[in-house]
Amino acid sequence: MRRFVDELRRNDAADAWTGPVQAAPGPGPNCPPRGQRPYTPGVTVTATAVDEPDRLDPQPKTASPWIRRARRLLPAVTAALAGVLLYISFPPRTLSWLALPAFAVFAWTLRGRGWKAGLGLGYLFGLGFLLPLLIWTGVEVGPVPWLALVLIEAVFVALVGAGIAVVSRLPAWPLWAAALWTAGEAARARAPFDGFPWGKIAFGQADGIFLPLAALGGTPVLGFAVVLCGFGLYEAVRLGAETRRTHTIRRGAAAVAVLSVTVPVAGAFAALPLVSDKAEDGYVTVAAIQGNVPRAGLEFNAQRRAVLDYHARETERLAARVKAGKVAQPDIVLWPENSSDIDPFANADARAVINRASRAIGAPISVGGVVARDGKLYNEQILWDPQSGPTQTYDKRQIQPFGEFLPLRSLIGAINPAWTEMARQDFTKGTKPGVFTMDGAKVGLATCYEAAFDWAVRDTVTHGAQMISVPSNNATFDRSEMTYQQLAMSRIRAVEHSRAVTVPVTSGVSAMIMPDGRITQRTGMFVADSLVQKIPLRTSETPATRMGTFPEAVLVLVAAAGLGWAVANGLRTRRQAKP
Repeated sequence: MRRFVDELRRNDAADAWTGPVQAAPGPGPNCPPRGQRPYTPGVTVTATAVDEPDRLDPQPKTASPWIRRARRLLPAVTAALAGVLLYISFPPRTLSWLALPAFAVFAWTLRGRGWKAGLGLGYLFGLGFLLPLLIWTGVEVGPVPWLALVLIEAVFVALVGAGIAVVSRLPAWPLWAAALWTAGEAARARAPFDGFPWGKIAFGQADGIFLPLAALGGTPVLGFAVVLCGFGLYEAVRLGAETRRTHTIRRGAAAVAVLSVTVPVAGAFAALPLVSDKAEDGYVTVAAIQGNVPRAGLEFNAQRRAVLDYHARETERLAARVKAGKVAQPDIVLWPENSSDIDPFANADARAVINRASRAIGAPISVGGVVARDGKLYNEQILWDPQSGPTQTYDKRQIQPFGEFLPLRSLIGAINPAWTEMARQDFTKGTKPGVFTMDGAKVGLATCYEAAFDWAVRDTVTHGAQMISVPSNNATFDRSEMTYQQLAMSRIRAVEHSRAVTVPVTSGVSAMIMPDGRITQRTGMFVADSLVQKIPLRTSETPATRMGTFPEAVLVLVAAAGLGWAVANGLRTRRQAKP
């Protein structure tokens, strides 16, 4: 932190430096070059800040110590507040456009800085963004895991900040800077402990004008466009102010600024034809069951049989409404993750409850269960047929660190043994994509946390899914914003792959999402409810589905090229400066 403050001070001192310099001879006192004062031999002039080269101030006023300290702290405070502004752009608020000024302000703090200052400013921006965004991670386990997670994840943002500061001196710097942000998100989605992509910029754009870009290139292209537009917005404002001072237009830089703003917006409108909610392979009537839980928080696990009974009871209530002609007969029924924490393969009573509910509704049910097999524990979706019982299973592949498995178990146990007691046995990862054939419809499964990972949703579609289900259990996070953030992810996935997405959740918010990202039905939180709707089945693939990780790889290469160019320029300048 001391190095970071020293770097800010050096930059501020460089920007505010004044001193006597000998004016260079010009063509003559009567015909000076544009922007220079007439040269008079033996007369010294005072150089002012770079932005105002022709202002003479032979006796500059000295700012008070308080003002100087405030100026030094201003970039740091501004970076943190820009991060908070980015957080406000995320759900449950529908203010996605605030991401643009957030990145514009972030660019103001970074442009022209050294990499050390960029590292510190990036870390502050990351803290301002992630501290409030991820507060739900400490709802039941206290602030230590929440703070530890944020402090680690903000390191990625800090490294991106350092890179942006370095490339900010290049021509077309908004392009390189936005690509660096995408590279940072790519790294954060993969490490440590298999990654944590929560907080991708794309996940805050479910209500924004850039949403169609998800169908064009997935979350990397959508996020890149938002960041590029924000940086371009700052560059346009900066160049406009410079032009007013100097009465000179730098056409190349102005073109870059304008294109950085207009190309993402134009691309979003051009991608609109990729977004559709029309059925390509008929319809299926889907029921999503939200049975609720006995109590919020981690203790809901203490009454696992009650959770199963709640979901069976809500299914039987729906069956009664169907019989009375109040709602349509569903073709398929979707239960949430952990709707049966009692293993129905090992417990006859759980099996009987599910059988009774399935026969009452007269449709196959996808049941979320916790299953022990060969001494291993699986978070599993089970396809339950009314006549033949369990027929297919899907084991969750992207399991949650510190939730479903505990990295560094011995170290964490030494810090707080209670945490290891809550997770006595780690879950085992599945190995195959989950696509259930339910009443002729192919339903892709991405269980809860998996919805945050591009690959975990995409490969259900490439394996034939005509619609997607995201069964989730958010009861451990009480009434926090977590469920709304996850719901926004599902909306992005719907557009990205042009598939309807159903989100059955134990305690809410459950929802029906059309392939164009619209929510057509939703429940409240901590209520028992059911949703029934005719869902369009689609088989075509969007460019994002077909290309997979290719757009992200291209943007990472662009980031590497810009960073390499900037570093090479810096090394060349240092060599030339040596005597």
